[in-house]
Amino acid sequence: MSYQTINPLTDEVVKTYDNHDDAYVEEALSRGHALYKKWRNDPIDSRSEALSHVADLIALKADELAKILTIEMGKRLVEAKGEVAITVAIARYYAKHGAEFLKPRDIVSSIGPAQIISRPTGVLLMVEPWNFPYYQIMRVFAPNYVAGNPMVLKHASNTPMAAEAFEKIVQEAGLPDGSLTNLFINYDQVNKIIGDDRVQGVALTGSERAGQLVAAEAGKNMKQSSLELGGSDPFVILDDADLSEIKKIISGARLYNAGQVCTSSKRFIVTEKNYDKIVDMLQTAFSGVKLGDPMQPETTLAPLSTSKAKQNLTKQVREAVEAGATLSFGSVEQTQPAALFEPVILTGITKENPAFYQEFFGPVGEVFKVKDEAEAIALANDSHYGLSGIVFGGDADHAAEVASKIETGVVFVNSFGGTLPELPFGGVKNSGYGRELGDLGIDTFVNKQTIVTKHEPIDPENAFGGFI
Repeated sequence: MSYQTINPLTDEVVKTYDNHDDAYVEEALSRGHALYKKWRNDPIDSRSEALSHVADLIALKADELAKILTIEMGKRLVEAKGEVAITVAIARYYAKHGAEFLKPRDIVSSIGPAQIISRPTGVLLMVEPWNFPYYQIMRVFAPNYVAGNPMVLKHASNTPMAAEAFEKIVQEAGLPDGSLTNLFINYDQVNKIIGDDRVQGVALTGSERAGQLVAAEAGKNMKQSSLELGGSDPFVILDDADLSEIKKIISGARLYNAGQVCTSSKRFIVTEKNYDKIVDMLQTAFSGVKLGDPMQPETTLAPLSTSKAKQNLTKQVREAVEAGATLSFGSVEQTQPAALFEPVILTGITKENPAFYQEFFGPVGEVFKVKDEAEAIALANDSHYGLSGIVFGGDADHAAEVASKIETGVVFVNSFGGTLPELPFGGVKNSGYGRELGDLGIDTFVNKQTIVTKHEPIDPENAFGGFI
């Protein structure tokens, strides 16, 4: 596996990185394991304060860090700055609330007073993707650092500069050696790490295929895992939806980060009353984008992450049209240079079309016409994925009822789908399992240990507490 920074606007190779050998990996795991044994008995507050220093340092270097994202994976500079900001917010959230989430909880027991306490489990492996290079790391790093789990990171091969920059921030903030170690490694080394006795869990965000491989390896080695594997998220528009509100967000719902967002709206599911208006609205929104240099403020649609991603997306669109989909906007033939991709709208996708169950990871919108609300819910749920979704309706309470019937990890009602530190994130079905962020996100790799204390002498007649 070659770790390279390639500018997707120009296809220029900016920098190539050497892979780390097995000896370096062994040193990283040894440092992490030694730190875990120390952290087991350290107070949480000491790590919370250190995490605040990480947040402050990222905020201080925001412009520098944002430019790395723009050069490395093509993110618009304004969006890159937004990613840095949410990364800071997550660190500050867990620095403030992590100890509270992990405090002991009392339970009433017939044997005696009992408590559930939170204990770290050991070294964790993070396998993270390229589309939000800092944010994805911080989602795992912040809660687990507070909890006391050291981490090793295997980042995407096309974002090594971001991985290196995050590791340097952790070091510069004065965190103990072994808190987070970035590794440029291959898949065989990933499997060896998962199988190592010092490693107690693996968190992966990535493709469905990558999730299957990592989950299989984790299961074989009896290791805890969490997976976020993408989605084909529905944007359901009911009869009484306020179209003027939808107009404010419809472009961003699909085109933010060049459409390379697991939770972006891939499938617009519209009742007959509003179908033509929404197709027109999307066409107008897509025709108004300015494709170009992500460093320039006038650019509203950046290139895809790599030229290979462009080739794959172009192939998907071509196959969808060949299978009967209607090209309502854009072109199958993408003539822009490098990884620049002009937006596309597809309609008339039937269940027989292979595109029906695919995820289009880029600026491709699919619009489906349905008869009524019941059909909208059924179509939204007719997916192998279940990550996120949006429902718009004039009656917000009723729209929330509709949202509760959609099989996803999160649904936004009458608002733009996004991310906040306090909102748990994760999916169902082929979108994976486990949760990150919020109070749920800190528990994934924590040992919830039950301590039962008996103060009175044992009664021989009830020595086993009545359970046998």
